Amino acid sequence: MSSPPFDHELDTSGLSCPMPLLKAKLALHQLEPGQVLKVIATDAGSLRDFPAYARVSDHELLQTFSDEQCYIYWIRRGAGT
Repeated sequence: MSSPPFDHELDTSGLSCPMPLLKAKLALHQLEPGQVLKVIATDAGSLRDFPAYARVSDHELLQTFSDEQCYIYWIRRGAGT
């Protein structure tokens, strides 16, 4: 798998819903518009949370990867806050 380039990585391994998404929101807020955040999570609920958040925000979910141990998301920050 070829992953998108990213500007910042956030490891939320071991955290349960809703913490991975909340921490990702805070991290996205620190990035400049257009920058990419890579999020690593172990909570299966993130498979639902991150795509749903991308649909209701101006951020773009570029790619998702999952295996038996973790879920990885690449999110491009939108122009809004």
